[in-house]
Amino acid sequence: MSRFILKSLALLCLGTQPWGVSAAESMTQESRYQACMTKVEQFPQDAFEDAIQWRDMDGGHPAQHCAASALAALGLYKEAATRLEHLAQKSRRGPNFRSEFLRQASQAWLLGGEATRAKIAASVGLKLNPTSDALLLDRAQAQALLADYAGAKADLDLVVERNAKDVDALAFRAAARRFLNDYVGAMDDATRALTIDPNHEAALLERGNLHRLAGNRDLARADWVHVTTIKPDGHAAASARVNLERMDVVKD
Repeated sequence: MSRFILKSLALLCLGTQPWGVSAAESMTQESRYQACMTKVEQFPQDAFEDAIQWRDMDGGHPAQHCAASALAALGLYKEAATRLEHLAQKSRRGPNFRSEFLRQASQAWLLGGEATRAKIAASVGLKLNPTSDALLLDRAQAQALLADYAGAKADLDLVVERNAKDVDALAFRAAARRFLNDYVGAMDDATRALTIDPNHEAALLERGNLHRLAGNRDLARADWVHVTTIKPDGHAAASARVNLERMDVVKD
């Protein structure tokens, strides 16, 4: 469910021209930020070193954000999350701007296996931006990892109320409902998600789980095999293969 995206925050970090900085200088800064973020995706170590040098030359939030993004791309999620939280605390911009840093921090904590820290970051972000569906999704994932499925469902309910076609929220709520033993509601959510996106991996995995619980081995197998054909090397495909192996070992 993790969806950490190294997305450009140029409009946030550079959206207003600093006092005393010319338009040409501001454009140069924006170009440097975009170049740094592009490098993150291909050469994260080089991007981190460039960002640190830029930071020491008064690169400000753009340089610091690029450095944090590079750390996340390098798999150093906890360090990235800490830096992103620091940016949120130090920023003098508006609440939506700060909540975006916290959203990315929450995702980094999740990838680093720190569900409690992820929940805290998302909760603080939601105080700044209560309407953020992305933050609700992140907090729901953290709560699910902490086995608070009722809390996860409550957050996902809010997302679905605002956007009935949010396939991620529907798929994730199906899983939460399954853990709460609401198999009918879980199947309804998984089916709704797959009506919108027939190739949604999480929804297919979950519907396969529900079919298996109902004793429908052939239907479960069909969903899990489908997952393995979408992104054969992805995490969802790996989970589907594990499910298939377990089902073949355990006979009804």
